[in-house]
Amino acid sequence: MFNFRTSRTRFVGATATVLLAALSLTACSDNTGVQDEGAPVGNSSTANSASGASSSGAASAGSGSGSGSGSGSKSSSPEAKPATGTAGHAAGTSAAKSKAPSAGKPVTCEGSNTKTVAAPLNRPVNHMLLTVTNTGSKTCFLYGYPAVQFGEAQSVPPVIEDSQPQAVVTLAPGESGYASVSLSATDGSGSNGRTVNSLAVYFSGRSGNESVGAGAHPSLPAKGAYVDDSLKVTYWQQSMDDALAW
Repeated sequence: MFNFRTSRTRFVGATATVLLAALSLTACSDNTGVQDEGAPVGNSSTANSASGASSSGAASAGSGSGSGSGSGSKSSSPEAKPATGTAGHAAGTSAAKSKAPSAGKPVTCEGSNTKTVAAPLNRPVNHMLLTVTNTGSKTCFLYGYPAVQFGEAQSVPPVIEDSQPQAVVTLAPGESGYASVSLSATDGSGSNGRTVNSLAVYFSGRSGNESVGAGAHPSLPAKGAYVDDSLKVTYWQQSMDDALAW
């Protein structure tokens, strides 16, 4: 006959023995003594995980800052060099820009900042084209008309008034201005005809009443140029076509 009371007593006693043995093992394994059964198990696990992560981070930091040839020192060095190089390059570029020369204010075109070429023309006949090119670093103004001196002439020829342009000829560096010279009368009506072998070209200032700067001395053809007293010039023109129209 099954004795319910006796069996229950034995079962309770056995259960109590097992619980005491489990508590004893827990105290011995983690050196923390018997823990409060009411404390949450998750807190202990979280604390242990945090402690492990902190130790791992400290170890990594120590490896990266060491003076050896470990992977930490190799990864940090290349990252620093491009930043330093880029900053240096930017500073150098900024300094170079600040030292770049300025174009400055425009000046008057004259012999020292231009090159003048004299070329005989087939059409119009008995004409010569003067081409002045700005060889300087600043824009220059080509005022008035060329004061030309052929050979040993004591005066300069007159200008064709109707050829005056609406604006002052302006030459940026490398650009050219033009004027044409009528050397002699096409019908032979000119007087004092002669052949000359030299030419000087002088430049006007803003007022147009005086020459400024150095003159130019373009070469003439080997056979020279034939001129007479009908000699005259145009004003400086911005385009070659305008110069050849006279």
